[in-house]
Amino acid sequence: MNNSTEITLYSANVSPSNSTDLKEQKISVFFSIVFMTVGITSNSLAIAILLKAYQRFRKKSKASFLLFASGLVFTDLFGHLINGTIAVYVYASDRDWSKFDHSNILCSIFGMCMVFFGLCPLLLGSVMAVERCIGVTEPIFHSTKMTSRHAKIILAFVWLFAIAVALLPILTLRSYHIQATRTWCFLKTEQIKDWMDQFNLLLFSSLGLLALAISFLCNAVTGITLLRSKLKSQQHRQGRSHHLEMIVQLLAIMCVSCICWTPFLVTMANIGLKNYKSQEANETILFSLRMATWNQILDPWVYILLRKTVLKKLFTIARRCCGVEIIGLHAWEFSSFKNSLKVATISESPSSTRTNTFSISQKADTEQKCELMQTK
Repeated sequence: MNNSTEITLYSANVSPSNSTDLKEQKISVFFSIVFMTVGITSNSLAIAILLKAYQRFRKKSKASFLLFASGLVFTDLFGHLINGTIAVYVYASDRDWSKFDHSNILCSIFGMCMVFFGLCPLLLGSVMAVERCIGVTEPIFHSTKMTSRHAKIILAFVWLFAIAVALLPILTLRSYHIQATRTWCFLKTEQIKDWMDQFNLLLFSSLGLLALAISFLCNAVTGITLLRSKLKSQQHRQGRSHHLEMIVQLLAIMCVSCICWTPFLVTMANIGLKNYKSQEANETILFSLRMATWNQILDPWVYILLRKTVLKKLFTIARRCCGVEIIGLHAWEFSSFKNSLKVATISESPSSTRTNTFSISQKADTEQKCELMQTK
């Protein structure tokens, strides 16, 4: 789902005059194009930044996270491009589906794209949260098991799973339906009498809510782990900026996803459970869908703005404005856990053990010589 799709929903259900309707149509098409352009531009910029970072860290533990992030932004980009183009075409055709979609093919494609591009970012966000949680809490296991090949397999599996969920209504001989505003297609939300239609709604909403819950839990564990690591290792000052960057990105991603998606997913779950939709529910869907579509606009800006170089400049400006040193910004390093592992490896290495053993044995020999001299 994207904002260019849902900006067309600003029109009311009341039939206006021809001149007013034409004016609203032009305004809606204009804003659809503007928001679609903004979404494509921001996602393209985020892709360029992530690909550049991936080329830099492709042989390090951060490569898997960058690969998942690139996949998420790629998905958002194509969501803006495909859904936005269909939405502009539908509204430019005066929302008269009978003229350009007699066989319901375009509506089915539109509905599948809405489900896929709505569910896939949530699943990828939860996968990224799990990956980062493992990388922070179990760095040795992550560095040895989570390779770029494994990350690509997981990414492909998430895409295929989202495609399977989107194809499920078609495979079960259920179709996607034109919604009340006649500007978009989705799962059946009115006059639900078949248990399969109810199941499709509950499946979509439950998967989305489960992905948000996993993201929240893993991000909370990661943030707490990073804070504890920072408090326990104050002497490693070079890792503070890395901790700060990680925590800020985690909080931003978690807040954006939860705020944007929770209302829409809860609304779909309520409709699936109650099997009916009132006029108030139409307004609720309209509002919640507008919130959900902002997620694909804000997602790339998390990676564009909340980078270490940008954060460093922001804290420098804040320090100058406040006149005091808020936080010591030292050299930015890839991972403070890597430094901790190096220290642990050096301290536990065989050479270190041999050195300590040699020192102890040398000290014991000296003490024995002293005792012999005193005896003589």
